Amino acid sequence: MKNDKPTTKIIAGKYKGKTLELPSLEVTRSSKSRLKESLFNVLQFDIIDKIFVESFAGSGSIGLEAVSRDAKRAYFVELNKKSYDILVRNCKFIDMNSCQTMLGDTFVQTPAILDSLKNSNDEVILYVDPPFDFRDGMEEIYEKSFKMIREIENENIYMIIVEHVSTLEIPDVLGKFSLKKTKKFGKSSLSYFTYTQE
Repeated sequence: MKNDKPTTKIIAGKYKGKTLELPSLEVTRSSKSRLKESLFNVLQFDIIDKIFVESFAGSGSIGLEAVSRDAKRAYFVELNKKSYDILVRNCKFIDMNSCQTMLGDTFVQTPAILDSLKNSNDEVILYVDPPFDFRDGMEEIYEKSFKMIREIENENIYMIIVEHVSTLEIPDVLGKFSLKKTKKFGKSSLSYFTYTQE
């Protein structure tokens, strides 16, 4: 019997070529491989030994790519139970010791994770990818995401990356962070924020 489950592969690093299961497309859209490749071309060696936090994690394919490329640890937050079960299976398949998964609301869990890392010497990369296939309340999810970023107090954030629908207008400044660049991939774009230089 043919397996029709959607999957994706890890692009590079020590788990290169390993297959990850994806949630059904009604629930989540997987980050396209071109976008993922571009993201990690930007981060390159900066990912090594960093903490990677993936909000709205879905299958965890971004954070697990980070783990494959020697991120020290990845935290994943996912609200949907079916997606969360797939996320946990993917983490177990790749490297459960480097993963911490949380089932729950990103806007509650992500600040809690960041708070727990506040006094850590590790630098943190935060990846925020709100689901934009849910047409209802779509603007609100971005607004809530921006508010969450504005309220970050951590001094140890290396970079914040927001994956968003390309038509969205992205603020130049979110709290302590300034927009460095936006790269567009058809309907999706990646916007990179770093600390505002004093």
